Amino acid sequence: MDIEKFRNCRILVVGDLMIDEYLWGEVDRISPEAPVQVVAVRDEEFTLGGCGNVVNNLVAMGAEVATVGVVGSDSEGELLREKLNDLGVDTEGIVEEKDRCTTRKTRIIAANQHVLRIDRENRKEISEKTAQSNLSAISDKIGSMDLVLISDYGKGVVSPSMLALVADTAKKSGKLTIADPKGIDFKKYAGMSLLTPNKKEAAAAAGIEIRTASDLMAAGNRILCSASVDSLLITCGKEGMVLFERDAPPHHIRSDARQVFDVSGAGDTVAAVLGLSLACGANLREAARIANTAAGIVVGKVGTATVSPDELSAALNPLQDTAGSKQVRTADLAKLSENLKRQRKKIVLTNGCFDLLHAGHIQLFSASKQLGDTLVVAIDDDKSVAALKGPGRPVLKAKERVRVLGALDSVDHVVVFSDGELDSVIKNLGPAVLTKGSNYTSDRVYGHDLVEEVGGAVVLIPIREDTSSSRIIDAIKKNRNP
Repeated sequence: MDIEKFRNCRILVVGDLMIDEYLWGEVDRISPEAPVQVVAVRDEEFTLGGCGNVVNNLVAMGAEVATVGVVGSDSEGELLREKLNDLGVDTEGIVEEKDRCTTRKTRIIAANQHVLRIDRENRKEISEKTAQSNLSAISDKIGSMDLVLISDYGKGVVSPSMLALVADTAKKSGKLTIADPKGIDFKKYAGMSLLTPNKKEAAAAAGIEIRTASDLMAAGNRILCSASVDSLLITCGKEGMVLFERDAPPHHIRSDARQVFDVSGAGDTVAAVLGLSLACGANLREAARIANTAAGIVVGKVGTATVSPDELSAALNPLQDTAGSKQVRTADLAKLSENLKRQRKKIVLTNGCFDLLHAGHIQLFSASKQLGDTLVVAIDDDKSVAALKGPGRPVLKAKERVRVLGALDSVDHVVVFSDGELDSVIKNLGPAVLTKGSNYTSDRVYGHDLVEEVGGAVVLIPIREDTSSSRIIDAIKKNRNP
């Protein structure tokens, strides 16, 4: 599957919109008032939750998205619309309902551990007027879409009448429909192309306690027969997924997760990637395999994260050359820094032209990586190298230098900056350590003041190899041994 095809997809997402609030902090004592931990909050973040996270995953993969749902007349509703609009999502189908609160889930995280969740929500069904507005929006948009995703969180938006309209309209238009279900009555999803419950939801809907593989098979077959859907994909966490199709034996897909930090939103990632794969022509088994790989990536991140096309492509093709995927844009450095620091990762930065690597550079990178958790290498762009080094330089263009650096295990990220941009790189990244070779002194290291202002340090790495790129290049030009 060519992941780049995802960018040509148009997906309609229908369901319960929410705001996820994350409070990040540290615990160093127990409350004197009760035997509970005291979390000192260091940071706060608001992200899209519910079907909004499905939207976020789709947009992250490059798809064009329209959404239909409901928000309350409150600040959370305004924030939700704002975030969707910032993503370029078509929000014409979102209805604001007075006297209804926008669902907000607050997760408190200390030292990367999820310690508490607080929900503010309204589960009653939306008004008839709101429902009719949603149905009208679905009817107007479904014909221009490649696929419809229903994300039901049981907050009153997804009703039997809505599901019946989606199933009927999609069938007439030749569109596939995927529903991530809620509750114990899956019959209301009749006519859907595919349901994607997790194991717990499947057990409740089938009325079978799932303890063994045989229990799982029985539950899946019962749902497939009773719900009147074409196919069923049960997600089983670390045990992977099982695909049930009519007139075919169940197909088990093993989990790809290598480490698990947070399972929040993993089902949304599965639904999004599954839908995109099917919209691009993949068969169900192939689409499920791709979605399973995406889920394995996203559970290794903290919070309701998304997976990028580069990450998914690299995971699906482990033998391909992925060195270039380590490149990060200057515009994305602040977000990268934010994510790394939330995971308590110590960032190390080094910079230079690195036009033709030599042993001294390898020493620099290796020693720099040992000073922290994540090493970012910032390199001058071609115009800047030419200005610094003179005619005929760089020997290797920026794109080639990125790939060479990205192939090194010690290097985690590479960023290319232009003349005058290094200040911005340092400020946005906020490294704990800035390194240079021992041929510098600390006060001659560019950006030392910016790093020290935020409590960082400059470290000079002893370089034992007496060599330089310029010397090697000159020797090559003169056709003699360097």
